[in-house]
Amino acid sequence: MAEATRKPRLEGMVSIVTGAGSRGPGVGNGKAAAVLFAREGAKVTLVDSVLARAEETQAMIRDEGGECFAMEANVTSGEDCKAIVDETVRRYGRLDILHNNVGIDPGIVSVVDVDEPTWDETMDVNVKSMMLTSKHAIPVMAANGGGAIINISSISTLRPRGLTPYSVSKGAVIALTKAMAVDHAAQLVRVNCIAPGPVYTPMVAEHMTPERRAQRAKASPLGIEGTAWDIGYAALFLASPEARWITGQVLVVDGGATLQGPPR
Repeated sequence: MAEATRKPRLEGMVSIVTGAGSRGPGVGNGKAAAVLFAREGAKVTLVDSVLARAEETQAMIRDEGGECFAMEANVTSGEDCKAIVDETVRRYGRLDILHNNVGIDPGIVSVVDVDEPTWDETMDVNVKSMMLTSKHAIPVMAANGGGAIINISSISTLRPRGLTPYSVSKGAVIALTKAMAVDHAAQLVRVNCIAPGPVYTPMVAEHMTPERRAQRAKASPLGIEGTAWDIGYAALFLASPEARWITGQVLVVDGGATLQGPPR
C-alpha cells in the first residue's frame, strides 16, 4: 500500500514573524522560524526594522515555493504594530500565528552601571513590542476562532549571569506570556514562550571568536552547538495544532545548559 502524503502542519494558516531578518550572514531565530512556517504551508508576513533583512528571508522562502511578503516596521510603535496586522489581514484574510522574535541585548551591565535610556530601550524592544503586536493580533485571531502566539525569552532569565537589563526583560516576557495565556484562553488563543540557550546566530557571531565559539558549544551537557533551526523547530511545534492543549508554558531549548553550572 502506498504511503499517505503527509499534510503540511500549518496548511491554510497565516503567520506574522517579527525580527524575520538576520543581522549578518547566516540564519537567525526569526528567519529559521519563518522558513519553517512557510515550508509547512503557512503564509508569512516577514517583519524587520531593516527591510533588506526581511527581503533576504523573503527570497529564501519564495525560492522554495512558499508564500510571504516583507514589511519594514518598528514594533515598539503601536501604530506600526496595527499596520502589520492590518496589512496581513488585507493580503491573506486572516491571522493564526504570531511569532514575537525581536530582542536586543545591551551586554554585561548591572543596575548600578546601566543608564536609563539603555534600560528603557531594552524594555521597549524586548517586552513592550510583544505587548503591542499581541494587542492588535489577538482580536483578529479570536474572530477567526483562535490562534497561537510564541514569544522568545531566554535562559538568561532562568540563570542570570550579569546581563541584568536583558535578563529582567526576558523574565517579563515569561510573565507576559503566562498572563496573556490566562486572559485569552476563552478565545482559544494559546500563548507560549521559548527560552533559548547559547545558540549560534548571526547576532552572536558579531562578537564571537572561534575559540569562544568552541567553548560556548561545550556549555551544555550535550556538548554540541545549538542553532537557530533548533529554536525554529520549537516554534513550529508550538504554532501547530499538535500543541493545541499547550498554553502558558516555557519551552527551554538549551541542550541542557540550565541543568549544570559552568565548567570548573
